[in-house]
Amino acid sequence: MNKPIQSEDIHRFSERFAVDPKNRLAMNAVTKNDIATVALSREAVTRVRHIYSHVIETPEATDQKSSGRCWLFAGLNTLRLTVMRKLNLEQFELSQTYLMFWDKFEKINFFLEAIIQTRDEPRDGRLVMCLLADPIPDGGQWDMFVNLVRKYGVVPKAVVPETYSSSSSKTMNALLAAKMREGAQVLRELHAQGASLEALSKAKDELLADCYTMLCIHLGQPPESFVWEWRDKEKKFHRHGTITPQEFMEQYVDCALDDYVCLINAPTADKPYDRLYTVSYLGNVVEGQPVHYINAEIEVLKQASAAMIADGKPVWFGCDVSKLLERQTGALDLEIYDYELLYGLPFKQDKAGRLDYGDSQMGHAMVLTGVNLDDEGKPLQWRVENSWGGTIGEKGYLVMSDPWFEEFLYEVVVDKSYLSAELAAVLDTDPLVLPPWDPMGSLAKAY
Repeated sequence: MNKPIQSEDIHRFSERFAVDPKNRLAMNAVTKNDIATVALSREAVTRVRHIYSHVIETPEATDQKSSGRCWLFAGLNTLRLTVMRKLNLEQFELSQTYLMFWDKFEKINFFLEAIIQTRDEPRDGRLVMCLLADPIPDGGQWDMFVNLVRKYGVVPKAVVPETYSSSSSKTMNALLAAKMREGAQVLRELHAQGASLEALSKAKDELLADCYTMLCIHLGQPPESFVWEWRDKEKKFHRHGTITPQEFMEQYVDCALDDYVCLINAPTADKPYDRLYTVSYLGNVVEGQPVHYINAEIEVLKQASAAMIADGKPVWFGCDVSKLLERQTGALDLEIYDYELLYGLPFKQDKAGRLDYGDSQMGHAMVLTGVNLDDEGKPLQWRVENSWGGTIGEKGYLVMSDPWFEEFLYEVVVDKSYLSAELAAVLDTDPLVLPPWDPMGSLAKAY
C-alpha cells in the first residue's frame, strides 16, 4: 500500500475538526499556552497530599543539576542515611563527583573491551553501531552502582565537591565520546592489520591513560585518602583521622549490598515473569557483578517496597519520570493532566505496548522514602526523594499515586529477605540475555 494524502482527505478531516466547537476552544487555549497548563486537572491537583502512614526521616533533597547521574544520587541517598544514623548527623551528602569519576573511567575500559570483543563484527552492524552510539553516558543501574562502591568506596561530598563538568556534563561527555570512538577506530584497524590481542591491550592502555587525564581535568583527581572530621547534631566535634574511601565505606556505611536484588516489572511477551534477566554489553566495571533483574508481577514490587519502608529502609527505583509529572505540586499521577478531555481522544496503549513500541522506558532513578497504606494495608501513594533540588514538590520530594506506580515504575531494589523463597531462588538460575537495545537497559543510557 502506498496511498498518498488526497485533498478530499484533508477536507474531511477539517470538517471533522470544525464540527465540535470544543476543538476550537482547545485550539485557542493551547496556541497561547503550554498544553500542560491547559490540561492540568484542578480536581487532581486538589487531591495532592504529601501525607503518609509510614515515612522515613530524610535530609534535604540533593541536586544532580544538568547531568544524568540520578542513579548515583539515588544510590548515595540510600547509603547516606546509614552514615547519618551511625554518626548522629543532621545534614550529610556523599560525593557524587567521586563516584562519577570512577564510573566514567570504568565505562571507558568497559567500552574498549567491548570493542575488542566485537572486533570481527561488521562496523555498520546493529551491535557495533549500538556500542558507538552511547560510549560514555551519565546513566547507570543499581548493580553498576554496587560495583563502584565495592571497588572504590565512598567519600563525603566535602572531600570531592562538585565541579563545573560534574554538574553540567554534556561537553565533557561529548569530548570523551569523541576520544573513545577514535579509540574504537584505532583498535579495529589494528585488528584488521593482524595485530595480536596483546597489541590491542597495549593500545587500550594508552587510550585509558589519555582518558584518565581528561577526567582529572574535568572532575579533579580523586583522593587515595583523606582526613575525616565532623560535628554531630549536638555540635560535638569528632576526628577519625586519615582514612581511605574503601575504609570509609567499610566503617561508616552499614548496608549489606549482597542482600539486595533488582526486581523489574516488564509485562511484555518476551519476558515471562519469575525469570532472571541480564542485558548484554551493559555494565561499567569489567570484573564486577553483571546487571541482573527478576521480572515479577507489579504487586510483588509493591509489597516488597512497602515492607522495606515500614522497616525504615529506603528503596532505590527506576521509572519513566517524563510521564504525567506536575512539578509545582510534585505529583506523579495518571489523572493530573486530562489530555483525553482536551483532545477528545483516548490514549489506550498499555504498559507492555508502551515498552514494545518505544513510548516509555526507564529513564530516571529516585528513592522511595514513604508510603501511605489504607486500612487493609494496600498502598494509596508513595513518597519519592528526588535529586532535582528543593524547588519542586514538597522541598524536592514528589508524591506518586499507586496507579502511576503500576504504569510507569519499572524497577525496585529490595532486600531479598522480603521475597518469597520461590522468587529468591530465581537468583540461582541462569539469566536470559536481552540485547543491548532492550528498554530494560535504558536507564544506563540516561543523560
